[in-house]
Amino acid sequence: MVPGITARMALHWKLVIDSHDAPALADFWAAALEYEVENQHEFIEKLLAAGHLGEDLVAEHNGRRHFRGLVAIRHPDDPYDKATGVGQGRRILFQDVPEPKTIKNRLHLDVHGEPGGLETLVSRLEGLGATRVQEINQGPAGHWWVMRDPEGNEFCAN
Repeated sequence: MVPGITARMALHWKLVIDSHDAPALADFWAAALEYEVENQHEFIEKLLAAGHLGEDLVAEHNGRRHFRGLVAIRHPDDPYDKATGVGQGRRILFQDVPEPKTIKNRLHLDVHGEPGGLETLVSRLEGLGATRVQEINQGPAGHWWVMRDPEGNEFCAN
């Protein structure tokens, strides 16, 4: 064992992505990654009915209530809390922030398709609202596209 390193690893994590329109960006990424948008509608309804949450902290999108400016997606095979709808595995949370995106991402997602299916993957992502930015071809090292999601966040499709 390396000093300072334990055998226990963090099991719960989420990637948080700043956004301008969290529900719309969550819809895009859920479709792109074949994830599910977390459904917290019933939990929010219970909080509202009990007076623990004000209407000003809630919004609605696609017929479901969500916490204003916060929408998460999760891997469909991962566990989730049935009482709250919150995923307990691989999650991405979209969080609205007031400032616009101004520079290149320091962190990005890579979306992998089937072997030999890059064009199919890129076309599907474009159909969801992504745009192609730059084709990268490094011969035997690989071929992929740098793309942008609907809010301009860079990601790679390969």
